[in-house]
Amino acid sequence: MGLDEVMQAVGPRQLYLLCLLTVLQIFVAAHAVFMTIVGATSPFHWDFGNLPSDQSQDNTTANESQQFRHWLRVTNKSEIHRHVHFDPGFSSVITEWFLIGDASYKINMASSMYFFGVLIGVITFGQISDRYGRKKVYLTGLALDILFGIVSGIAPTYSIFLALRFFVGVNNGGMSLVSFVLLQEYVPVSYWAITGSLQSLSFAIGISLYALVGYFIRSWRILAIVINIEGVIILLPSLFIPESPRWLYAQGRWSEAEQILESFAKKKGQQKSMVSLKPPTAQNVGEKANVLDLFRHRVLLKRTLVLMFVWLICSLVYYGLTLSAGDLGGDRYLNIALSGLAELPSYPICLFLLSRTWSGRRRTLAGFLLVGGAACLIIIFLPETKGTGLLSVIISQTPSILGKLSISAAFNVVYIYSSELFPTSVRNVGMGICSMSSRIGGIIAPFVPSLVSLQSFLFYLRPH
Repeated sequence: MGLDEVMQAVGPRQLYLLCLLTVLQIFVAAHAVFMTIVGATSPFHWDFGNLPSDQSQDNTTANESQQFRHWLRVTNKSEIHRHVHFDPGFSSVITEWFLIGDASYKINMASSMYFFGVLIGVITFGQISDRYGRKKVYLTGLALDILFGIVSGIAPTYSIFLALRFFVGVNNGGMSLVSFVLLQEYVPVSYWAITGSLQSLSFAIGISLYALVGYFIRSWRILAIVINIEGVIILLPSLFIPESPRWLYAQGRWSEAEQILESFAKKKGQQKSMVSLKPPTAQNVGEKANVLDLFRHRVLLKRTLVLMFVWLICSLVYYGLTLSAGDLGGDRYLNIALSGLAELPSYPICLFLLSRTWSGRRRTLAGFLLVGGAACLIIIFLPETKGTGLLSVIISQTPSILGKLSISAAFNVVYIYSSELFPTSVRNVGMGICSMSSRIGGIIAPFVPSLVSLQSFLFYLRPH
């Protein structure tokens, strides 16, 4: 029998693997939104020069003071540490390395370096896993991700912290991609949409759980170590997971694939089923597709450029809203938690609309993009709120929550739609270049709110 003929159902062993690799996304999400809490702005005051002593300012207001900026430029670090005082009950990389004034860009730089690392990881890990196997690359990436994550929590300088965030991004992004492929290859093709949606749900839950943990752990260094302990908890059982039977089958290691499939087919209280695989037929053998194939035909060129743009926008808006959730006014931790919870309804809504003939892929995608864009534009006209209660935050942040729900749904739809629009011969190449485009959006996203400091007409880019 062929491999697809054998894998027709999901057994207890596969359900266990599904749970393990789905929970992994909670850990992945914590690193993706790490800077929303670790890089949070903190109120501070200073006592120098002719300015009144104990003049409380937040990071944004202080940055607008030209006199304060000039003083920061000409004063040595020891004097800055002596005269600038942060809230003692709050700890972040800002309070650790005094990232204020002209140095405030370094906060967003840390997020961008992470996403740049993700871009490198996605490109390299996929190719390495095709050659050396999914399990080895996944375990190596997860172990290095945890290692660099823990070390970043004890980084003595900002430069070292920045470099570590890059390496965390490389391993987190690459490992996450390989784990996604590994999970898909554990189950029948008919279950791929469900497993993909479950991983997205787990990622959204991970954002909210990170906010909850951050609420109780106010030291950013301890927080960095704690979230990586979760990675250790996932790493230990991952040591005993099987290799991808599909990868083994493609490599000609049929006996190993048969053993794994037999363990999948075995049910409690029953004897192990015997599986016999036949070699794959030599179909569609020829030259491998490359990126240039996407640009040789006019129709395919148009599709590729449009999809690249949509992927970039989805990533830019998704991470723009997620990373700025804590700065929307009200309670930071509640805002971040709501940002994650806002995604949860989007996935069942997607499945419903995609299964209806009157909506389909294109109309569903366009609808979610329009709703998401409109919701973000509405934020322009909302006054800044100082309320911290649950009702106050929900009312004031409804447009942001709606925008997050819509863009999450659009991201989910465009992934499915893209895989269907690209022909089989160039599907992997097409999905790869779209994924690269989305990572560029992630790199840019942390700096979008900062554009307001350059031109006042860019005010709408900064949620308030």
